[in-house]
Amino acid sequence: MDACWQPGCIPAGLPGAWVVLQGPGGFLLDAQGPLFPDAWVGEQGLATVAEYGLGYYDTVPVYLRQLADQPDLPGCQWQSLRQHLLHGDAKYATLLGYAGQIATWAWEHRFCGACGKALTPVDGERAMECHDCRLRHYPRLSPSMIVLVTRGDEILLARSPRFLPGVYSTLAGFVEPGETVEHCVIREIREEVCLEVCNVRYITSQSWPFPHSLMLGFHAEYASGEIVAQPDEIEDARWFRLDALPPLPAHRSISRYLIDLYIARRLGHAEPVLPG
Repeated sequence: MDACWQPGCIPAGLPGAWVVLQGPGGFLLDAQGPLFPDAWVGEQGLATVAEYGLGYYDTVPVYLRQLADQPDLPGCQWQSLRQHLLHGDAKYATLLGYAGQIATWAWEHRFCGACGKALTPVDGERAMECHDCRLRHYPRLSPSMIVLVTRGDEILLARSPRFLPGVYSTLAGFVEPGETVEHCVIREIREEVCLEVCNVRYITSQSWPFPHSLMLGFHAEYASGEIVAQPDEIEDARWFRLDALPPLPAHRSISRYLIDLYIARRLGHAEPVLPG
């Protein structure tokens, strides 16, 4: 996490602020990144849908402004959160990930899920409250797991029909209510490729550009079984030797990190670093 970035619930209208601009398809960036002076943003005549105080970047307050469209602005471009996390400046990844999560949560919690009345922000707290039934709604996370399964000098990789042509990746899935993440790892591997695993170990996590998603990364060792791919979910799955790998996910993704980390440890190389 960038030490300059400190999330927090800040009041509206603090002077000298930075502004992050979000359109329907992503965030605005220029050569310096996603932070724009509040005064400059005010001169652009942008149609603002909503504004949220995000926290501080290098002690300067930061606000997110959601726009109704994505106008062309000189020297700027629009970029999706996924594109930025995988290819943009890593020092802003956590800030933009937070901004995207807060914007989605606020949009989906304009009305109370219990009585249907309009919600209002709680002063000094990241929460929305219903004044009729007093129910409070806080930002939520949906945990999911991603796992690298290994068998000595071989790793298990699979293809989803949604992947780019030729790319193979690690297995992943959402945690179901009432189960542990470790049980989710075992269940998803069993469901997707019919294998049994052992020695399930947590490695690291990454905020993922999917609403409310937190990806928890694991390593597991093959125990038994033959690969049988789950229909409609897995297009192909197979064991790959470390010296004969297919095209892999982008660097800076947690999937690629799990693969690169295992290779580094297996071969005695320097371990990679996962940004964020």
